Amino acid sequence: MRVLMIGAHQDDNEFRNGGLASKLIKNGHTVGFLSMCNGCGGHHIMSPEETVKTRAKESAAVAKLLGVTYDVWDIDDCTLFADVLTRKRLIRYIRKFNPDLIIAHRLNDYHADHRASAQLVQDASYLLTVPHECPDVPAMRFMPVIIHCEDKFTNPPFRADIVVDTDSEIDVKLQIAHLNVCQVYEWLPYTHGEEVPTGEKERFEWLKGMNITSKTTDEEVMAAKRGYAVRFAKTAARFRKELIETYGEEKGSKIRYAEAYEVSEYGKPMSEEIKNELIK
Repeated sequence: MRVLMIGAHQDDNEFRNGGLASKLIKNGHTVGFLSMCNGCGGHHIMSPEETVKTRAKESAAVAKLLGVTYDVWDIDDCTLFADVLTRKRLIRYIRKFNPDLIIAHRLNDYHADHRASAQLVQDASYLLTVPHECPDVPAMRFMPVIIHCEDKFTNPPFRADIVVDTDSEIDVKLQIAHLNVCQVYEWLPYTHGEEVPTGEKERFEWLKGMNITSKTTDEEVMAAKRGYAVRFAKTAARFRKELIETYGEEKGSKIRYAEAYEVSEYGKPMSEEIKNELIK
């Protein structure tokens, strides 16, 4: 199976889909990351040019850790727009990758780049199969399945059609966060007014936020305010019912970490074969 994960920025795929990406690769599938923006806006001290170079190095480290292909487009942060030229660029890109499954943002989101990225995927979806659209790249015979990664927006609310157990990948996901140094330890703490410890061990413990064990309750997780272990655990707590429906009461009630997805109407209908590969 070929899976293309499309995000607006370089941490979108990592944090929303990194556990699934790791599982899929371990199960023999091919995964590609696309960041439509170059990361230039994501720092408060470095210049835009320095930020682009730094984030490119961090993304390359993530790609090496996971074993994904990772492309970053040359579009500045906060300038992504769902125009015809960018849509055609995306159509060509998707056709060349030839995915069975695309994972993308939903249309409703706080960030204009996220919304534009989602709109571009939606606008490209049917055209992937139209031979006279971008005829320099052969059209796909069928649209891929398209699913949306989790968000917390409520108009309309996110629908968890597929919830994936990522307990086995939590160390990988925390390492992914750790590799995004300028984002996790510098830029985002600056935007939230947080102080980051200087020691390596103390900094990583700060990154996790809390130690989550089999005895940690969903209520405790949902009440916790910060940390990436907390962030990754909130999905399991939020969609406990769906995890139990998927994995059974015994396993589903014990899963600590998960990633959740909503099936899009704009792709090919979700098949049982693909769904089973996702929830393995």
